[in-house]
Amino acid sequence: MGLENRTIVTEIILLGFSTDLKINILLFVLFLVMYVITVIGNCLIILLIIINPHLQTPMYFFLCILSLLDLCNSSSVVPRLLSDLITAQRSITLGACALQFYTILLMGGTECLLLALMAYDRYVAICRPLHYPVLMRWSVCFRLVAFLLLISFFLFVFPSLSSPMALCNPNLVNHYMCELLAIIKLTCDHVYSSEVSILILCFASILLPFVYIIVTYICIITKVLKIKSGGRSKTFSTCTSHITVVALYFGTGMVMYFGPSSDYSTSQGKYISVFYNIVCPMLNPIIYSLNNREVKETLKKLYGSSLSTAQ
Repeated sequence: MGLENRTIVTEIILLGFSTDLKINILLFVLFLVMYVITVIGNCLIILLIIINPHLQTPMYFFLCILSLLDLCNSSSVVPRLLSDLITAQRSITLGACALQFYTILLMGGTECLLLALMAYDRYVAICRPLHYPVLMRWSVCFRLVAFLLLISFFLFVFPSLSSPMALCNPNLVNHYMCELLAIIKLTCDHVYSSEVSILILCFASILLPFVYIIVTYICIITKVLKIKSGGRSKTFSTCTSHITVVALYFGTGMVMYFGPSSDYSTSQGKYISVFYNIVCPMLNPIIYSLNNREVKETLKKLYGSSLSTAQ
């Protein structure tokens, strides 16, 4: 079809989950509760790390950055979703859609790389403990996080900014947000070239970090097995939270982005994305709190001091 016969999209209509008012009210309550837990949980993790000097180490610094990324990722999606669930008008301007689109790309790509960096931190701490103070000193940690943000921007955001997609009618998107695989269905260009670009992007942001994490933990497990049984559980306990988060985040991401292209037009991706955009940011602080003795002790002290102040 020639460009002159195309109708360029100026706004996008997000179909969401349902048009039934009762279902939407239930979903509104559900997602509101999840978002409140996400905000409180991640803000609490950040606060605990700031107020406790014992938690001001590279491992918890990266955890603090993870909580910030989860807050940004969830906040770029959920408020808009809550608004759409209680209003009949579900259109979103191209500018607002682009902002959400690029925020999700940047936060999601950075989180994948950050999880790989957290695995490296555990590897150095367990397998190279004598080198840890030098390899993971604060100046290096700050530079690594800044480097991850730059890499994420130039790998995942800049290509789209430099050659933006022209979107054509129909402007209906079977999704609740401006997600990559949903928006690409509206492109005026050939979908195949876009799918190749997505495959390359997913290889860099999901598969490579995941393979690196697997290899890193093979090395860690090999090292831990050589430790006497008395210190083995304590050493490995610092890794269990991270392994759980990696399994949840990368598992759903690979199901979403490495599935067959025929699934792009179905509702499957819409429900899978709920998990890594809404559920995972809510679960991450809970997982790290339940499996971490120092975090739990700091939380108890904070709760105790708040009770004494109230009395």
